[in-house]
Amino acid sequence: MTPLNQPPPPRPTPAELEILCVLWQHGPRTVREVQEQLEQERPTGYTTVLKLLQIMTDKGLVRRDESARAHVYAARSPEETTQKQLVRDLVDRAFGGSASQLVLHALSTRKSSKQELSQIRELLDRLEGGKR
Repeated sequence: MTPLNQPPPPRPTPAELEILCVLWQHGPRTVREVQEQLEQERPTGYTTVLKLLQIMTDKGLVRRDESARAHVYAARSPEETTQKQLVRDLVDRAFGGSASQLVLHALSTRKSSKQELSQIRELLDRLEGGKR
């Protein structure tokens, strides 16, 4: 549960996740600013972004500041919280609840950098030592 015993927000769709990534990376933004960021990757219409942000507001994924003429949207949950929610869901749905299977598949499907492997080793050392 999230603070105040509220259920976690629903899992974002891929399009909603793209918008959340813009908001996490750049902070609160207007519809136009979000659309311009998405436009750098692929053509994205203003009305499409507006509709998605309205839906995301209704779902509790973003909050809307209506104090200015152009409404400003911000992610409700930090990036890490959403990532953990998505990973928990993936582990449950695709790996039968086995985090080790997820990690093994993740590491075997693409090459990790030396820095990533070092971070993984540090995490494993902390977990083995009981330090979290």
